[in-house]
Amino acid sequence: MTSKHALPSYLNPEDLGPWGVYLEQIDRVTPYLGNLSRWVETLKRPKRILTVDVPIERDDGTIAHYEGYRVQHNLSRGPGKGGVRFHQDVTLSEVMALSAWMTVKNAAVNVPYGGAKGGIRVDPKTLSRGELQRLTRRYTSEISMIIGPNKDIPAPDVNTNEQVMAWMMDSYAMIGGNMSTGVVTGKPISLGGSLGRRDATGRGVYVVGCDAAAKVGMAIEGAKVIVQGFGNVGGVAARMFAEAGAKIVAVQDHKTTVVHAGGLDIPRLLAHVAEAGSVEGFPGAEAFLPREDFWGIDSDILIPAALEQQITAERAHKIRAKIILEGANGPTLPAADDILTERGVLIVPDVLANAGGVTVSYFEWAQNFSSFFWTEEEINSRLTRIMREAFDAVWQVSQEKKVSMRTATFILACTRVLQAREVRGLYP
Repeated sequence: MTSKHALPSYLNPEDLGPWGVYLEQIDRVTPYLGNLSRWVETLKRPKRILTVDVPIERDDGTIAHYEGYRVQHNLSRGPGKGGVRFHQDVTLSEVMALSAWMTVKNAAVNVPYGGAKGGIRVDPKTLSRGELQRLTRRYTSEISMIIGPNKDIPAPDVNTNEQVMAWMMDSYAMIGGNMSTGVVTGKPISLGGSLGRRDATGRGVYVVGCDAAAKVGMAIEGAKVIVQGFGNVGGVAARMFAEAGAKIVAVQDHKTTVVHAGGLDIPRLLAHVAEAGSVEGFPGAEAFLPREDFWGIDSDILIPAALEQQITAERAHKIRAKIILEGANGPTLPAADDILTERGVLIVPDVLANAGGVTVSYFEWAQNFSSFFWTEEEINSRLTRIMREAFDAVWQVSQEKKVSMRTATFILACTRVLQAREVRGLYP
């Protein structure tokens, strides 16, 4: 994706990747920002980008080097907040875009954070547990000067988990010489993690999905749902929709698409994936389809919960769902967005739909500061309230401005970010 924007020298204008998608989204929201548009360039330039070399000693004694990033997009509303992903295709453009979407997401649900994101360009499946720990600790040491409970708070993302967060927290404590549980979120419960955090993103997708269905007169009970990605987000969302009476008719993961017209047995499928590592070979399937056939399956609700840039213009023409709930970050390209909107498909964007994770991360951070922990029932209740209030606010803007839910979310969030930027002013 090329761009008409003035670009920094470290990006390729002929191939902007996910950052180009984000810039196009900002262009679409700019006409709705009024006098605040004078500050809009703030949103097109990350505040801070740290690129680090992450060397480790492999188990065989060789030294391996990996690229690492931490990007702080905007800190006008509070400290940076965003996950860390370990993936072989991580790029600077991707991490920049993810950090910017975190800025929008945090402002959309009105939690007091800016946006940040981190990543290492590595396939973690090629590392032993010891190598993974050494990689995590070295990366933490390399970015330690810009993270902290009042600076920037990492969390789990693709291929990272509670254990990785525990290693990050411990490394930060060793470097600083003091215990600071609030430096990361998504930690194990034994180290100050929050109840409800593991299911939070998927639960948020479910909550806004129910509200979206109500807006278009769709009953959840009996609704046909298809899910791309069956990890922590897609799996939890599928389970909750199934518990509410929806039929999960297809699930796609990195290996195959599993289908059952009458509805897959989700608890049984989750157990199969936990043991086999994939939906492949699930004995409760009616059929296994080629990957591309997934997009044309008859459905009421589609949940893309894998990686970014999955819904292309070509695939948008195939999709038969009435509602799309973006569990993944940046799964829909702008051209596909336009096609689906013109077809009357209601898209609840990533910066709203998957904000449940960062909302409960906020709860975890607050609990760490007070050393007073809430019950899971309290957390789920507060999460539901925040997600529903955010959905209602975005829906109202969408109806008033006659724009898509994505543009409405950006209007609401970017207004909050730029109001903070304007009030704070420039220093010095």
